[in-house]
Amino acid sequence: MQRISKRDYYLSIAAEVSKRSTCLRRQYGAVIVKNDEIVSTGYNGAPRGEDNCCDIGTCWRERNNIPHGEQYEKCVAVHAEQNAIISASRREMLGATLYLAGFENGKPIMNAEPCVICRRLIKNAGIETVINMSGEISI
Repeated sequence: MQRISKRDYYLSIAAEVSKRSTCLRRQYGAVIVKNDEIVSTGYNGAPRGEDNCCDIGTCWRERNNIPHGEQYEKCVAVHAEQNAIISASRREMLGATLYLAGFENGKPIMNAEPCVICRRLIKNAGIETVINMSGEISI
């Protein structure tokens, strides 16, 4: 039996978490890990109590041809990294690692990276490392 690496283990959990995403464009899952323990998870979707794009069947940004990485303020979703961060205390995140998995049309986004806003939140949360399917990301 060959045992899965910890990196692949946590990335596979992030991939499973992404399956809860309510976004029609891209599905992301984030897992924050410290001292080999999962601190929190998050996926991208509308704030609690608001309509999800998957439920109403449409994405405003998609309908208006807004490219990826632009005009985030027009998206109803909270990012996976943001949801993972707000579900943990700063003490738990200091020195932690965030594992990030992203998918588009069912295909993995190998170089999934946090947006500019999420990068700021990751830094302020005290998370030291971000890992995606391609490796470690510089924050």
